Order: sequence, then structure tokens, then C-alpha cells
Amino acid sequence: MNNLEVYADLWCPFAYVGLVEAIAQRDATGAGTPITVRSWPLELINGEPMSAFKAQANIAALREQVAPRLFAGFRPENFPTSTLAGLSLVAAVYEKDPEQGEALSMELRELLFEQGIDINDEAVLAELAARYAVDLKAVSKHEGVMNDWGEGQKRGVKGSPHFFCGESDMFCPGLNIKKNSDGQLCIEETHERVEEFLRACLV
Repeated sequence: MNNLEVYADLWCPFAYVGLVEAIAQRDATGAGTPITVRSWPLELINGEPMSAFKAQANIAALREQVAPRLFAGFRPENFPTSTLAGLSLVAAVYEKDPEQGEALSMELRELLFEQGIDINDEAVLAELAARYAVDLKAVSKHEGVMNDWGEGQKRGVKGSPHFFCGESDMFCPGLNIKKNSDGQLCIEETHERVEEFLRACLV
């Protein structure tokens, strides 16, 4: 069994859909290996935070076309201005315990996309840090995020999410994303592609 690694940002809705699918596939196989979700900090890569308007538009397309059961509680007015603190917290927890790292990675996404909570809020981060036994001050320089970003660049990460398993890798394997002539997103699920990729990795 190979280790599945995913480079992704917390506020990327496409990554959330991909991770939900990957975890479901992993659990269906009975594989117990945690999925390692590494940082891909889009605000540093793009030189600016992700737009709440853009995220809302992508989420609307995802809900309409492929994921009607996800993003039920998303609130664009609470969209975070940064994910660096959350990504740093996740990286620190992964260093201690991979299972807890995966749990926190998904909890932050569920807080944002299903409960409409600002995951950059200091009180939210402090509560999570206490529960996962991590000192927020110790991760404030974002070293874990920068290390993941540097490693991802060397590995040729194309964007969020990019999946790696053994010698194989695939950008956003669960979704086929295009724009039509009007510039609107057209999204199709690619179950066969993601199932084949994950089967080879997890079985």
C-alpha cells in the first residue's frame, strides 16, 4: 500500500470535493493509512487572497453539477482572508500524528464549507490548537507551510488539489473542469479515473 499525499489549500472547494471522495474510497477499501494533506498556499502562489466571490461561484457550480450534498452551510461573508494559520496548524498536527492531521485538515474544511465559520478567526484557531495540543505561537512563522510549498514545487504540483501516490500523480483526478463559450464552469465527475488512481494506491 502506498501513501496518498494531496497538495491543497483549505479554501479550495475543488480540493474539498476531491478529499471527501478520496476518504470515502479509502474507507470503503478498509485501508487504515491516513491521507497526508500538504499545504499548497494559494495566497502566496497567486500573490493575493482567494476571492470570496470566486469561491462562491465555484461552489454554486459544484453544488449544481456534481456535489449537491456538500457546501450546505457556506457563508461567503465569513470567507477567511488567509489560510496560512490554519495550514500551519494542520502541518504541526501531522508531525505529531498523521491520523489527527487528517482529522484536523477535514474539520477545518467542514467548518468553512458546511458550517460557514471563518477558519482564520483567532478564537476558532485557538480552540482547535488547544484540542489538538499544538502551541499556536510555535507555528506562527508558517515553516511547515513553506516546507510543503517548496517540496511541492520540486514535485511539479500544478494546483489545488494535486494527488501523489508512489510514482503516480494526478491533478484534480475526481473532476473534469472546463469553461463553456460563455465563460461558465462545466464540471463533470470522473469516478472511473479517481477510482482507478486510488485503487492502485490504497489496495
